[in-house]
Amino acid sequence: MEDQPLSRSRRRRRPTAKRRLAVFLGLCLIAAGAYLTVMEVLPNPLHEKPDWRGMDKPIFVEGKLLDQPAEGAGEQLKLPLPVLQESIDPNIRYEKGTQSLILTTPAKVMHLQAGEKEARLNNRQVQLRFAPEEENGLLYAPIHPLKELYGITVHEDPNTGAVLLMRAGDTVQMGKVAGDAGSKTALRRGPSKHEPILADMAGGTTLWVWGSEESWYFVQMDNGYAGYVPKSKVALGEKKTVEAVQEQPTQAERNWAGKKVNLAWEAVYQKKPDPAVIDQMTGVNVVSPTWFSIIDGEGNVRSNADIAYVQKAHARGMEVWGLLSNSFDPEITASAMATYETRSNAINQILELAKTYHLDGINLDFENVKTEDGENVSQFVRELKPLARAEGLILSVDVTPKSGSEMWSRFLDRRSLGEAADFIILMAYDEHWASSPKAGSVSSLPWTESAVRKILEEDEVPPEKLVLAVPLYTRIWSEEAKNGKTKVSSKAVGMKTVKEILAEKKLKPKYLEDVQQNYVEYTEDGVLKKIWIEDKTSLGARVKLAKELKLAGVAAWTRSFGTEEAWNTLKDISS
Repeated sequence: MEDQPLSRSRRRRRPTAKRRLAVFLGLCLIAAGAYLTVMEVLPNPLHEKPDWRGMDKPIFVEGKLLDQPAEGAGEQLKLPLPVLQESIDPNIRYEKGTQSLILTTPAKVMHLQAGEKEARLNNRQVQLRFAPEEENGLLYAPIHPLKELYGITVHEDPNTGAVLLMRAGDTVQMGKVAGDAGSKTALRRGPSKHEPILADMAGGTTLWVWGSEESWYFVQMDNGYAGYVPKSKVALGEKKTVEAVQEQPTQAERNWAGKKVNLAWEAVYQKKPDPAVIDQMTGVNVVSPTWFSIIDGEGNVRSNADIAYVQKAHARGMEVWGLLSNSFDPEITASAMATYETRSNAINQILELAKTYHLDGINLDFENVKTEDGENVSQFVRELKPLARAEGLILSVDVTPKSGSEMWSRFLDRRSLGEAADFIILMAYDEHWASSPKAGSVSSLPWTESAVRKILEEDEVPPEKLVLAVPLYTRIWSEEAKNGKTKVSSKAVGMKTVKEILAEKKLKPKYLEDVQQNYVEYTEDGVLKKIWIEDKTSLGARVKLAKELKLAGVAAWTRSFGTEEAWNTLKDISS
């Protein structure tokens, strides 16, 4: 009986502890509910500053902050090289060894040097108000020539220093914050009311509307602050477009619109060809003699040009596109293409020769080049194009089919060359080359079509810029058994030679469906001979392919290998 009070006391304490636990849990639920209410229902009231605050001259493109800031302000504003290459033109080039900055557009090439106010624009000396400068290993270019060449515009904010950069042709939707000047609208870091606030914007604040995401706009104020605002809080206005740089039509656009190129190369070696050979080429409207070559690392050019040949071609209504080669020498090419100075030396010489001999165009044939020098070759074309254009010259560039060949294919940036040149000429031959270990066609139709489509589709060269070059030669293959192995060799011959062989040996060719051309084989002195024949059948199939793919035309290597049959077949490109 004496224990009963103690038991009652314990019984009283137990309910009290339960009540406390219940109260605690209740408070937790209330707190959680309040938290959820704040986080999931009520807008986030917290403010934060953009990451770039404290940066002197942050640069923005389409509301996005770029990695490097600008220098200076107003007329003295300078933009860093990585920004130029990332946002304006990836082909802007800086050669650190000579501190040369080279800007190229289809119509202009400009050469500037760090620390120098003198520059060259299309080979004319011009004076800059402010020089490019190199600071802490980074080059900064003055804004004025960038505006002149590329048509860019910039908006600078005097308070934050923010630079809003727009490119020629860019369009932005403008707008204003809805409401009167006394109202406030939150600019948030992300498209949610739970994101932190970057700024409280007064009604009427000007906005650059760069994009949208569901019920939110991605906008930017003049001061550079960029974030998200509900669409209901924005009154859209007009669209602002930066005017594109106006350019006159090129010579190719004026002279070749609606016409097909039918080019024949004239291989010139020691002896100059008789101009009378031009009369043989029925239907040809362009001749390209191999007259010029770069002969040393300084970019000097050797000429074998003949004014009588030009005059004869012009009298027959043909254009003359003089061919400039790299002498097919990788070491000469590496040095001659390495710097602005050596490239300019070659460019100025070929332009002077074009003027002297009244040429209508220049055809570039660079082969046997190290892959590492390919970008310099592309730069050469970019620098030559505006100057050739100013002289009314067509610029065409010869390329091989795409392959893994180190010296004959991989160095060619066909996409870049297609953007710069008036025409790209695809040398669709040597499928089986002189020293090929296996006999075969010089240019089977399936192989040719594949080569063309790769350039059209993978490199996006427009068909109206792509000329299909065809062979007027074939190879007589010899297969001879020696020591249990078959030795393969070949000799290149023209169409006339093959016709003579067929007639002399009374051979009847058969049509091969797989290569879509005629073929013949015979034995001579115990050696098996094979010929995949170039004739009106094979040439006609390639002309048909060029027409089906709406290519710019055809070209033929080389005039001396051709026959009347060839010219009569190739002229169908214009029918």
